[in-house]
Amino acid sequence: QVQPVESGGGLVQAGGSLRLSCAASGRTFSSYAMGWFRQAPGKEREFVAAVTRSYDNTYYADSVKGRFTISRDNAANTVYLQMNTLKPEDTAVYYCAAHKSGSYYYPTSYDYWGQGTQVTVSS
Repeated sequence: QVQPVESGGGLVQAGGSLRLSCAASGRTFSSYAMGWFRQAPGKEREFVAAVTRSYDNTYYADSVKGRFTISRDNAANTVYLQMNTLKPEDTAVYYCAAHKSGSYYYPTSYDYWGQGTQVTVSS
């Protein structure tokens, strides 16, 4: 199993950039596809991006495609989310999770979750 820990959130102006990191403890990190989700106040948790175990495929929500980039470093047990051209609607708590089975787009397909990191984009 893995235990993800997110970092890198903060306050940024619209149009700015942030890079989130998710460090996952455990020797089986490379066995898991990893995903990023986000949850804004009063809204359901939504898919942001996912990357397969061997980094041969990536997936993005339409709302972030072209602005966000997911990557991973299996040697460092870390997955990243580079966020560019941020918008106020990107404001949310961002979570990293390890995929267990099923579609990459649904939270129920993921097993191990971090505590989240807050991203706030001011207009």
